[in-house]
Amino acid sequence: MVKIKDIELREKNPASSLLNEMCSCGFQATNLSQAVELIEQMKKENSTIFLSFTANLVSSGLRGIITEICRKKFVDCIITTAGSIDHDIVKTLIDYQLGSFDSDDVELHKKGINRIGNIFAENKGFQLFEKEMQPVLEKLYKKNKFVSPSELAAFLGENISDEKSFLYHCSKNKIPVFCPGITDGAIGLQLYFFKQKHSDFHVDVTQDMNDLAQKVLTANKTSAIILGGGISKHHTIGANLLRDGLDYAVYVSTATELDGSLSGARTKEAKSWGKLQEKGKSVNVFCDASIALPLIASALKEKNLL
Repeated sequence: MVKIKDIELREKNPASSLLNEMCSCGFQATNLSQAVELIEQMKKENSTIFLSFTANLVSSGLRGIITEICRKKFVDCIITTAGSIDHDIVKTLIDYQLGSFDSDDVELHKKGINRIGNIFAENKGFQLFEKEMQPVLEKLYKKNKFVSPSELAAFLGENISDEKSFLYHCSKNKIPVFCPGITDGAIGLQLYFFKQKHSDFHVDVTQDMNDLAQKVLTANKTSAIILGGGISKHHTIGANLLRDGLDYAVYVSTATELDGSLSGARTKEAKSWGKLQEKGKSVNVFCDASIALPLIASALKEKNLL
């Protein structure tokens, strides 16, 4: 039994100290503190770490933390969606703006503004994205007509000069970016348009399965930090079936398990599938990642782990 302790407010209270106190607070504060401890263990045991996240996080200021994680080579592998690639590149071309959840969406549409929660992304950015993408794809086509999504992501990273981009640092640090749903986004449309001119150009999703499998099978231990759900989450835990499951997992999500969705499924459900080992350690943090990730990352940085 652990005694519930009151959190003391101090003039100077670093994130790592605050999270230590939150461990005995109760509710999700405890889970958040335990997530930091488990991520510390992942690093100390030199496990292969998979970072999974959804596109909406890249549209937000969390892109800066994701980029720092990649710059510091804190993780070994990224698994994400096409939208993450879209937003990462578009944000090198135009700034996103803070809006409101209660905006008039019909008026926004008339003004050429796309809403992501309370974040505004102008159509102008995606128009610039199209102008940027087609020449880059032409350049790639001359080099290789058959590529995997991770090879495409690496090539895109090579052609980005903005150091705020996570793709830039993944390419530089040889961190593979796996994107099983590569056609589900603006980049998918650009690939479709490109193939109208070059029908012999192919992006083979199955080609990445071998590289991902090797990451899983050759690891001493595997760990996952999973932000959100969807295809990114499932591809991460599903790949680890090859080794009878992850050793460690941290889930950060606001989704519920009550509808049977994969996005809302807790780590214990993954054990029934063999995606997390029966004796595997895990923490579920029921929290918006825009709140949880800055606290987790700040604590890890103060501990000189990030």
